[in-house]
Amino acid sequence: MTVTITCEYPHEISLDYDHIIREVIEASLDYVSCPYETEVGVILTDNAGIQELNREHRQIDQPTDVLSFPMIPFQESEAFGIVEDHPEDYFNADTGELYLGDIVVSVDKVYEQADAFGHSPERELAFLVAHSMLHLSGHDHEADEERLRMEEAQESILQQKGYTRD
Repeated sequence: MTVTITCEYPHEISLDYDHIIREVIEASLDYVSCPYETEVGVILTDNAGIQELNREHRQIDQPTDVLSFPMIPFQESEAFGIVEDHPEDYFNADTGELYLGDIVVSVDKVYEQADAFGHSPERELAFLVAHSMLHLSGHDHEADEERLRMEEAQESILQQKGYTRD
């Protein structure tokens, strides 16, 4: 597993984000039973940086907490077999790893939402990464049934790693 973390956040981050991100990505991949070695990119930014991306990619001119940029056009969640039809489109030729996509997190939102929800910034970061990893694995939350399935998956991943709301 290759996780490339790029920190563009202009201030000091007071949590072990590297450990949290890698741990949650690995737990998420285990949860969805991904059959391949994978690559994921993660960018940590501030509200201004994520607002620019949100405006550019979603035409929403405001900051959000996390953005997911999946590389695989899943027809259904966790159906990884789709990549076998065109491996050249999905696998890194140098490493042989499946490139799932990129995650962009607003560290400002991590701190804001942790405070608003009354839990730790570690738990909030873990939640956002788990949420995004599920998107990179084909999950969505448009329909109620899928939203509930995604919420259950997120909670299972977080509980397994001890990122509770306590």
